[in-house]
Amino acid sequence: MLLLSSLVLTAVLVVTTLILVNAVYVGAEFAAVSVRRSRIQQLAADGNPLAVWLLPIIESPASLDRYIAACQIGITLSSLVLGAYAQRTIAVWLAPLFARVGGLQDVAAQSTSVAVVLLLLTVAQVIFAELIPKTLALQYPTRAALYTLLPMIPSLWVYRPFIRWLNGNGAVLLRLLGAPAQSHRHIHSPEEIALLIADSRDGGLLEPDEHRRLQRALRLNLRQAKQLMVPRGRISAIDVNTPIDQVIDIVAESPFSRLPVYRDSIDNIVGLLHTRDLVQWLVSARPDEALSSIIRPITSVHESVTADRVLRHLRERRTHQALVVDEFGGTSGLITLEDVLSDSLGNVGDEFKPGGAVAEMMPGGRTRLPGGMAVDDAAALLKTTWDTDATTVGGMVTEALGHLPTLGERAVVGNHEFEVEHVKGRALVSVLARRIDPPWSKDES
Repeated sequence: MLLLSSLVLTAVLVVTTLILVNAVYVGAEFAAVSVRRSRIQQLAADGNPLAVWLLPIIESPASLDRYIAACQIGITLSSLVLGAYAQRTIAVWLAPLFARVGGLQDVAAQSTSVAVVLLLLTVAQVIFAELIPKTLALQYPTRAALYTLLPMIPSLWVYRPFIRWLNGNGAVLLRLLGAPAQSHRHIHSPEEIALLIADSRDGGLLEPDEHRRLQRALRLNLRQAKQLMVPRGRISAIDVNTPIDQVIDIVAESPFSRLPVYRDSIDNIVGLLHTRDLVQWLVSARPDEALSSIIRPITSVHESVTADRVLRHLRERRTHQALVVDEFGGTSGLITLEDVLSDSLGNVGDEFKPGGAVAEMMPGGRTRLPGGMAVDDAAALLKTTWDTDATTVGGMVTEALGHLPTLGERAVVGNHEFEVEHVKGRALVSVLARRIDPPWSKDES
């Protein structure tokens, strides 16, 4: 009886040890590919010996490949050894029990015993050697990577011949399949990058303005051209038939160095007038030439194109602005490189053109919002959300009113009341926003 108890205890210890070994390899693999290299660099600079050993591994794609291969070999070997050991010991001990309880023949009892043991071990291995270490490694990648390094160092040395052989065969098979052999790299999704930026802000490494700019840069693939453009009604443009002397006066009074040129209607923009070309024309003294002879072609983008694609479009065509067209091909607005950069870096101005209006806190808890301010930016500033299809504050208030706004009108959107403060022409220039309590809160009080 004592011998049987000793054998059972030994089997439990061996199985537990093999599951723990498997868990260490799984944790090391996930931690190695998810740990932040900058964090390990910082720890290594502070003198952490484990970080000093780990840093060359995660900085070199080839070394990281070998490290991951060692983890995978360790996982495979520990799983095979665990299955073989349990089949030769625990399954053998349980076979007579299945024969007596189930009335099975010896062969059937042995097969049933093996199946039950492997099923139970598989469940235990998935939970304790896969799910738990993976979750811990992803939640605490730095600590997991450092703590699993010590057992991984001898594994790298022991598995070195197998790693070379396996990696070599894998590379050959990939080439035969026409797939490029890629090394493991540290890749983070935009959501993970946003979390890293937030951690840096909370840790005092980023100022609030820097954090805001980086967040805006990550949103470039979400912002559309129609949200960033100068709308049609605010475009400064010149008729192609305008006499040159009048063109000179218009350009001299304009704060812009590039002006769109249209024929008959703003929906038919035919090009772009650059002040440098106009100056060269004046210096060359060619009064017989018309305005159409000195305009440059203008590129166009659809209003639904995202900001990152607008940047790529402008870069490929080596231009600073593009015409934004709607679904019918009409002029929706004009977008410039400055418009896209301002969305990421904040309002950009120069000595000729001041930066655009910004939100301003007013007495009494009110906030002055520019009519052209993006709804998303205003919602973030006021810490709220609005259910609207409008892209600007002016558009949202106009949508809520149901007609063109007039001075002093009020509209309620969500939990904020907006008072029209300034209207120019038909455009809403600024509003005063004030947070209001929902009706039910007053009833409850």
